[in-house]
Amino acid sequence: MLIAQITDIHIGFDPDNPAEYNRKRLDEVLDVLMEGPNRPDLLLATGDITDRGDPASYRRLATAFSRCPFPVWPSVGNHDLRDNFRDHFPGFDDGNGFIQYSVELPELRLVTIDTLEEGRHGGAFCDTRAAWLDAELAKNADKPSYIVMHHPPVECGIEWMNTHSDEPWVHRFTAVVRRHPQVRGLICGHLHRSVTVAWEGRTVAICSSTAPQVSLDLRPIDEDHPDERPMIVAEDPAYALHHWNGRELVSFYDHAGAHTMLAKYDERLQPLVRELKAERPA
Repeated sequence: MLIAQITDIHIGFDPDNPAEYNRKRLDEVLDVLMEGPNRPDLLLATGDITDRGDPASYRRLATAFSRCPFPVWPSVGNHDLRDNFRDHFPGFDDGNGFIQYSVELPELRLVTIDTLEEGRHGGAFCDTRAAWLDAELAKNADKPSYIVMHHPPVECGIEWMNTHSDEPWVHRFTAVVRRHPQVRGLICGHLHRSVTVAWEGRTVAICSSTAPQVSLDLRPIDEDHPDERPMIVAEDPAYALHHWNGRELVSFYDHAGAHTMLAKYDERLQPLVRELKAERPA
């Protein structure tokens, strides 16, 4: 099972441009997923799929996804608006007004939750959403499960993008996860930067964005003294591949830019491949 992830697409950042930069970057990643050697079984789009939550951007995004030969499972982030999301991506509502749902796969479950509070950049997770997640995880307590969400509940070290561990929504979310040991990990976005971190005995896999990335700068930042540091950088559009090997989910991070080949599998490398495979148990 191969699960692709894209995140922080930010369609509509340049709303009047038919050749929008963020749309071009999205299409580059979709081309890699469709035409490359690792075509996924499904694609997760983990929030901030639009920049302003406007209907035109969701319409353009639905058009972009329509050419995918695999199912696309979208979710919301802090730049999205639920009502406009529903108009173009119906059927993902949990019955309480939030964008929450589960994807049942043969060997594991993906449970998508809604961490959006409209008007707030950081995450949110209220009692209603927590009750839904608690009940949803209880439905199949024996199946390995991964929670898909926009905001990671961890302090990443990029200070202006941090989530504080004492935020109420983090406590509420953590309390639910602790009751369900079948939750193996979290699949997140939001940071515009690939990050892996251990949290509550689980792995949090955070994917870089298809839109431009957040600069990797771990120095403290002073809101009263702008220091001209880079904030957003034009690295290649990125994606993740989460490979279920029958035991665990293995996460890879790649980009859609040029990959210069330095070696290829030909007769010269055939002995090495044979040697490496011979070292392993049959």
